[in-house]
Amino acid sequence: MQFVNFDRIYIHTMNTFSIAIHGGAGTLVKGMMTPEKEVAYKEALQVALDSGYSILEKGGNAVDAVEIAVKVLEDSPLFNAGKGAVFTAIETHEMDASIMDGKTLEAGAVSLITGIKNPVSLARDVMEKSEHVFLAGEGAMQFAKVNNFNVENPDYFYDELRHQQWISIKDTDKFQLDHTEKKDSKFGTVGAVACDKNGNIAAATSTGGMTNKRYGRVGDSPMIGAGNYANNKTCAISCTGSGEFFIRGVVAYDVSCLMEYKGLSVKEAANEVIQKRILEIGGDGGLIAVDTQGNIALPFNTEGMYRGSKNSKGLNEVSIYG
Repeated sequence: MQFVNFDRIYIHTMNTFSIAIHGGAGTLVKGMMTPEKEVAYKEALQVALDSGYSILEKGGNAVDAVEIAVKVLEDSPLFNAGKGAVFTAIETHEMDASIMDGKTLEAGAVSLITGIKNPVSLARDVMEKSEHVFLAGEGAMQFAKVNNFNVENPDYFYDELRHQQWISIKDTDKFQLDHTEKKDSKFGTVGAVACDKNGNIAAATSTGGMTNKRYGRVGDSPMIGAGNYANNKTCAISCTGSGEFFIRGVVAYDVSCLMEYKGLSVKEAANEVIQKRILEIGGDGGLIAVDTQGNIALPFNTEGMYRGSKNSKGLNEVSIYG
């Protein structure tokens, strides 16, 4: 009589599920990063990572996982998204976000919105409750009201550090990518990518943009294919960096294309784009990516990237520096 080990068969067929998050590339300027602040950043990243992972662990889908992880980061004043969004030239907050489902290739994005606590959730509603992909400005705000989003008082988004950054350059033509004008600035974006138990993947990205930005500037974060992309044929990607260059390089889609057409692994494709292609056109930053086997890539060409990754094989890491 022959016995079959069903446990082994089940384990073999169940997909490795995983999640990765980022809170921006670059690092706080030396001297501003205290040991206390470093602990606070790592704790906030871990909470976001755990929130998304617990959904995957219970058999939930990748879209739910990336949305909840990004919401946690949006709710933290430490990151330039949601509550911690930076000030524009006219002392307001303009936020962008996007989300994409790799299984269906459906996507939703919003840009130039104000007063919305969790822009990523509004982006998801655009994906699921409208026939559109991208809504901006007044129209996006009308859509938010129709879908019962609260518009928060500006006080909710006020952060003393952000305000001081703005005061230091207001009434000038300068703008900042979050903490400094130098190349080692922290590019203020948050994002998450996930692969669920069924091998479906998703990506979400959210940002408060640039300090002192003018003219309704939009970066790569809400642009599908530039700052955010997911496709079950390849990978899910969320980017953080010098947005103008990530738009020109169509970075997120470029990683996917290298996998689909050149047969590169997620790590090889992500490294090729971040360590070579984006540098060649003068851009810097990083990205997080996951494929349908749950493999994760976290390349960056800056001094650091606020990041975390966790999977069903026991990986659980949170890091800031290179």
